[in-house]
Amino acid sequence: MDTVIVLAILGVLVIATATALAPRVNIAGPLMLVIVGLGVSLLPFVPAVEVDPEIILIGILPPLLYSSAVSLPAIEFRRDIGPIAGLSVVLVVITSLVLGLFFTWVIPELGLLSAIALGAILSPTDAVATSIVKRLGLSPRVVTMLDGESLLNDATSLVLLRTAIAAVATGGAVAVGEFAGAFLAGVVVALLVGALVGWATLRFRAWVGNPAANTAVGFAVPFVAYLPTEQLGGSGLVAAVVAGIVTGQGSARWLTADQRLSDTVNWRTIELVLEGAVFLIMGLELKDIWQQNMAEHDGPVRAVWLALAALAIVLVVRAGYVSLLVLLQGRVARGAQRRRLDQFGARLDEFGGRARDPEEPPHRRRFAERRLRALRARLRRAMADMDYYQASPIGWKHGGIIVWAGMRGVVTLAAAQTLPLDTPSRELLILTAFLVAVISLLAQGFTLPVFARMLRIPPEDDELTRDEQQRIDNALRAAATAALKAGTVRRQDGSAFPEELVANAGRRYAEPPDDDATEARRDAMELRLALIGTMRARLATLSRSGLSSSALRHALAELDADELNLRLRLDDSA
Repeated sequence: MDTVIVLAILGVLVIATATALAPRVNIAGPLMLVIVGLGVSLLPFVPAVEVDPEIILIGILPPLLYSSAVSLPAIEFRRDIGPIAGLSVVLVVITSLVLGLFFTWVIPELGLLSAIALGAILSPTDAVATSIVKRLGLSPRVVTMLDGESLLNDATSLVLLRTAIAAVATGGAVAVGEFAGAFLAGVVVALLVGALVGWATLRFRAWVGNPAANTAVGFAVPFVAYLPTEQLGGSGLVAAVVAGIVTGQGSARWLTADQRLSDTVNWRTIELVLEGAVFLIMGLELKDIWQQNMAEHDGPVRAVWLALAALAIVLVVRAGYVSLLVLLQGRVARGAQRRRLDQFGARLDEFGGRARDPEEPPHRRRFAERRLRALRARLRRAMADMDYYQASPIGWKHGGIIVWAGMRGVVTLAAAQTLPLDTPSRELLILTAFLVAVISLLAQGFTLPVFARMLRIPPEDDELTRDEQQRIDNALRAAATAALKAGTVRRQDGSAFPEELVANAGRRYAEPPDDDATEARRDAMELRLALIGTMRARLATLSRSGLSSSALRHALAELDADELNLRLRLDDSA
């Protein structure tokens, strides 16, 4: 037990050191940890390390994916849900089938179903690519697509792996329709359970109140979503992702500023430790896998060329699919789409004129006005989506980044170790999967920055972001002004603020000089807090207006920081 504790402490220190060194040597932290693990595993006095894959699949992946989903830009995710779904579902299936045919040819004793299972193991990409792309300052749209792909393709590959292994165990074949039905059923169950868990835990956490207890409950959410979904035959990883998205979108409404701050800091720490641990483990497990192949297959040469061939196939298939994706996305951003939206807006104006016809019965006018408001909201969102597509087009250079950023990682290694013990050449397959993951992480990870510089992708114009921030600022200012004029701003106990203070309130609030420690100063700060609540409520409605997630989160962070600062000063003056 003491040895385990010491190793855990050393592991945390290594992860923290690698994280601190990574930006100074311009190497991604996960890549550095893989290298450290590989180096340590080769030391003669270090014993072989073998980690139960269930620890990674059940104990580590759900909170990791949940943490990423909480911070996922949901608006941009919705806008690119088509390409993300294609990358995380269609591409995984195609890659698995192509790799299955290849492995059936080179390892005939494996059988088609087991070969497809191995193809499913090698198909999902790793989220480490997203962290590298973020450091390069490339298109946020590319980051969102890579992030969404890495969150969802794990579920596709694991469902395909589970189906293939079950078919091998029963000695039968699985029809395409049967697989599609099982996959859709698993996704539907995951969506329902994940959304329900996210919705219920948000409300429970709002009732708990205390930030520390609230964060403790938050740590349980990914497992609360994962475990029952798996029992119901769904994908627990998808459920954890959905619960994270629901939590991330609902936190502005249901959680307080200090709860959100606590969540952010604590989850960032958990994510750092867990992600670092799995990459460190990847390197440390090399010795055990290597020794098994030396004993069973007279060396790793065959596994090396199998891994290189499989990685080449993966990249070729990915390049072909992404080329088609880039072609289709180019059509989405063309001017014809905007012309159709303009024509639809003109028809709405005509409809609005008829809806206000005084000769129409009142109930019909009311119905027409509600319908008109809903259609105008949809049109505004569609126009905002079109602005997004045109401001962040996906060209062939971005496609090249998406292709080369398709690195394999910890899911590939963990899933490979779940292959049944009676699988032919099991040790060879595990080493092949391990080498595919390590080679892709190191080769693609180290060369991705160089590749991006070679492409010379021009920086994106941030005019749209500045316009959005100005729109949000104007909307919040208008909401605060309207609340002041209407007299709806109240203290927490329901009493009114002094009329003179409300009458003299400025853009957001009025505040006496810092050296004024009178009751008037406390009233001014309490008025500011009340107005922050009003502006935060208005910000929640703006999330449905087509504005970007980054602009909305920036505004929310400013309001939260202002509120925390005010509460601290109020406590000091009490």
